[in-house]
This record gives sequence, structure tokens and C-alpha cells, in this order.
Amino acid sequence: MNSFSFYNPANILLGTDVLDRLPDLLKKYDVHSLLFVYSGEFIKTLGIWDSVKNACEENQIEFYSNGNVVPNPKIELVRELIDLGKEKKIDFILACGGGSSIDTAKATAAGILYDGDVWDFFENKAVPQKAINIGVISTIPSSGSESSNAAILSNGLHKCGIEYDILIPKFAMMNPEYTATLPLYQTSCGLADILSHMLERYFTNTQKVDTTDYLLEGAMRALLVNAKRVMDNPKDIDARAEVQCLAFIAHDGLLEIGRETDWGTHRIEHELSAQYGITHGEGVAIITIAWAKYAAQHNPKKLAQLANRLFNVDPFDYTESQMAFILAEKLEDYFKSLNLHTTLTELGIDETHFEEMALRATHDNTQTVGHYIPLDKDKFIEILKIAL
Repeated sequence: MNSFSFYNPANILLGTDVLDRLPDLLKKYDVHSLLFVYSGEFIKTLGIWDSVKNACEENQIEFYSNGNVVPNPKIELVRELIDLGKEKKIDFILACGGGSSIDTAKATAAGILYDGDVWDFFENKAVPQKAINIGVISTIPSSGSESSNAAILSNGLHKCGIEYDILIPKFAMMNPEYTATLPLYQTSCGLADILSHMLERYFTNTQKVDTTDYLLEGAMRALLVNAKRVMDNPKDIDARAEVQCLAFIAHDGLLEIGRETDWGTHRIEHELSAQYGITHGEGVAIITIAWAKYAAQHNPKKLAQLANRLFNVDPFDYTESQMAFILAEKLEDYFKSLNLHTTLTELGIDETHFEEMALRATHDNTQTVGHYIPLDKDKFIEILKIAL
């Protein structure tokens, strides 16, 4: 196990009555001017809009809102919100929705208190020294951004992320009943994304990490069980509550303590969604399968262990490589059970842009992506070809 420092102060509130706590939370953080960031008018149907507006009125808080967040959130909206935040002296941002809304809020929170362009943070030209406080009302269990220090934005064909502890939300409110209103496709993409966050942490070359190995395996097992329950009965609120728990647990940092993580799959998918605008959850499903097939040939050890512990594949019957290929098949079965596409061809994507995506991700082949198997340009392209 590696040395580590774990820090996560996010206050997680889950239940059907969590919004009743909002007025007191806003008072706790001495909010005077609030920016409400969201995506879609569904929040009004769910009653979230009225609850937030009433909480602001109760505390005599100036209220501003923007519902223009889109999937794969864009830098242009963040810049617009930063200008609004500076003009209106915003001192708290409340994000409602999934990762796109939360990441938009995080970048805005850092940019409001910065004199330069917020994209400087994403290009590693500057480090945010401070950020205004953020709160979250989570309606899409997926990204885990509600409890993480990370934010990901797109700037044209460049999709980049930052990770700073000052971006961890002060609180995240989760009502599983909200998630029951999601289209099944969004639910499926979320279930794929949650598993991918666990796998990115599981595949490591760090030795003697039994604690987090077993925690991750248990979380994955719980996800498989509750994903099936949700797919069988989308109105199963107990199963949806479990999924909401797993979404933030997968990404709050605890499951990666003491171990090097991979993230090769995510870096490949980020190029895909930047290039083609595909949904992140479906993209990681496709690339996870392809990456596992590649890893089965080049570094199967950790995949074989997971095949044994999660799917009871007997190491006396198979080689490590064979076990790793079986794991890839099991993962494909899981994603298919969510009714997701599992190849790029099904999405109408061919090899046309593979090389330019690989060159962007590897900075003209001067860097590698991922840690379990470092991927240069050629390996990056090979995995994309497996995904066809």
C-alpha cells in the first residue's frame, strides 16, 4: 500500500425529505446571493425549483438561475456564469442534476474568484487558490461529482479535468424518488458510469491493497444486484437509494486510498465524447469492454482476480489471461443487460478520427494515458479498434 492522505468533508443527505433541510443549510453557510445551476425543466415538475426559491426567500437570499447546462458541459456557459457571478456578487452555487450541472458549478465557483480565464486551470497554467461554496441536489446517480474534488469540461474538441479539494461540495442532497423519473436510458448510462469508476480504481499495480480491493469488490457486487433490481422495476425506490449511495461512494476518494488508479478507459472515452458528443456512460461501457480485452493480453493479473472474486471464475480451470477475457465477457453481459450499445460500430463510429483523438490524448505521443497499462498513441488506437 502507498502512503496516502484522505480528505472529504462533503455532507451527504439521503432521503425523501432532504430538501426540508435546505433553508438551514443555506443559513449555515451565510448565503446572501445564490446561483442555481441546472439542466432541464423537470426540476419544476419535481418541486425542486419551488423548494429552492422558497428557501432563498425564507433566508432573504438574492436568487439567480441558469438552466442551460448540457451533457458534456461547455466552457462557454461557465464563462457566462462567471461573469454573472462577479456582477451579482454570488457567494454560493447550488447545482441540481447530474455530473454536468455539478461540474459546471465547480468550474464557475473557482472562476468567480480568479482574475484570469478559468480554462487556465484545465490547461495546468494556474491552480485555483479559492472557490466559493457549492451545494448539490443530485437527481442523476452517475458521475459521483456530488462528493468528489473533480470537474470535467469541454472546450471544442478538448475535454479536460481538474481535481482540487476546494471544489468538493459542502453538501449533497439525494432523494431517490427523483431518480425514478429518469428515462431508462439515463438510468442505464449512470449504472455503467458507476461501475467504471470502481473499475478504474480496482485495476492497479500497487501491491498489498486488500482493504480497498475487498471494499471495491463488495461495492461492485452491490451495484450488480441493485442494477438488476432497478432494470426489473424502475420504481424500486430502495434499489435506487442503494444506487445513489454507490454513485458517491465510488467517487469520493475512499476506495482509492493507498493505491495507484488507472483512468485509461475514461481518457479514451473523453476523446470519443468530445469528438462525437456521445453519452459518457454508454461510451465508457464500450471502451471498458475493449480495454479489458486488451488488458487480458498484456496485464491480466488484476482482471483475473476480479473474475474470480466477482464472478466465481475458478483459477484452477483457466489461465490468468483466459480469466481476464471471461471478465470482459461478463462486463459486456452487464452492459447489455442495461440495454446499452457495446461497440462503436453500433453508434456509427469508424476509424476516421482515431489517430487525431489518440494524438490529442497523448499530446502528440509525448505522454501516456492510464497507469495499469500506460497507453501511448498506438495502444490507444488499438483499443479503439477492438471497440469497433
